[in-house]
Amino acid sequence: MAGATLTVSQAPRLPVPDGVPLPQRYWAILTIALGLTLAVLDGAIANVALPTIARDVNASPSASIWVVNAYQLAVTISLLPLASLGEIYGYRRIYQGGLVLFTIASLCCALSTSLATLTLARIIQGFGAAGIMSVNGALVRFIYPRRWIGRGVGLNATIGSIASALGPTVAAGILSVATWPWLFAVNIPLGLIAIPVAIWHLPATPTSGARFDVGSAVLSAFTFGLLITAVAGLGHGEDIGNVGAELFIVVGMVFVLVARQMARSSPLLPIDLLRIPLFALSVATSVCAFVAQAMALVSLPFLFENTLGFSEVATGLLMTPWPLTVAVIAPFAGRLADRYPVGILSGCGLAVMAIGLLALALLPVHPAPLDIVWRMTICGLGFGFFNTPNNRAIITAAPPARTGGASGMQATARLLGQTMGAALVALVFGLFPVSGTTTSMLFAAVAATGAAAVSFSRRLGGGSRH
Repeated sequence: MAGATLTVSQAPRLPVPDGVPLPQRYWAILTIALGLTLAVLDGAIANVALPTIARDVNASPSASIWVVNAYQLAVTISLLPLASLGEIYGYRRIYQGGLVLFTIASLCCALSTSLATLTLARIIQGFGAAGIMSVNGALVRFIYPRRWIGRGVGLNATIGSIASALGPTVAAGILSVATWPWLFAVNIPLGLIAIPVAIWHLPATPTSGARFDVGSAVLSAFTFGLLITAVAGLGHGEDIGNVGAELFIVVGMVFVLVARQMARSSPLLPIDLLRIPLFALSVATSVCAFVAQAMALVSLPFLFENTLGFSEVATGLLMTPWPLTVAVIAPFAGRLADRYPVGILSGCGLAVMAIGLLALALLPVHPAPLDIVWRMTICGLGFGFFNTPNNRAIITAAPPARTGGASGMQATARLLGQTMGAALVALVFGLFPVSGTTTSMLFAAVAATGAAAVSFSRRLGGGSRH
């Protein structure tokens, strides 16, 4: 059972153990798995129900999009502040608080009767999910012995991929027998299981004892929020002048935020960690890779349904090989990441992913399902070999006292890449209305190739395997 939270000043007298003993480790892994499943599953499960929700709450389809956007925006703007709070007060406390908030917000979502109340509940739910995701990687570092961290990161990738793949299926299954509020109500029993396990079995972690930088947290939230709004606006054809003004403001806010962080020993925006070449290159690799992934996964349903004429059910099945392959590969990639250089493993994985994306772009005019399945499998194979080693590198490149900042930056890089990728798809569709999907896949292949080049540079530059 976890003890009291440790402080950095106590570390010489009471060193942090290398992982936690059995069976506590199994229980800690269980609560991490449950929390991650809730956060990932709920990020995708609402998409399927948007038409039904819009009809039941008398909202327009465009307005109902806020059910999804509110959640994603809340997650993105709060990841770094919550990671910073984890370093100050302990990752366990932030994770526990995130679980409690997420579970309560799920109940509020289920009881909502209007778009306004549902959107507000989704914002609160997003903050809870950010509490889970912001310190998830940091806790893995303290749950597993260092020699097995790759396995822990691999297990997380497996769980995330399975939850992502099952999202539409679970949503469709629930909606076939119940109303949309049950999409959120099903979170409640899982949360009620995860909360007591988290309270009793998550490990104690060092705390910095620093003051929380409220000003930087607010500035960071506005900066990332406005950046995502501007990028999404660019993709959806908003006035270029307005988008340009938003981006100009973002640049100014970034300069102010960076200047504010430079003098701090544990900055909320991890400027200190970005000075570590392995960390900075791993974050850059992550952003580029998730841009490629998002461009593919957002554009492919349009290809399968609108161009090739597959049904919604068939489209869902054709999308499944990618995350399913990631789920299978991730544990093996995690074990390899504990032994071999990350630059080589991730670089080779991204090169394979680029080949798969190019193959999808060159699909025949009338492909058989098998033609699509093997291409999606290649993409999943490559992405699986990239994701686990890269995430391990981001977490372990940071000093133990800055694991929270590294964990928050890992999640932020993923969300920024996914947001930019989705916005680029919308932009490409507007510029190339006839060949938008093929062009998106070609751009995705280019992004994956660029990510592979950045990844290989870690090895060429003498970066550590860890």
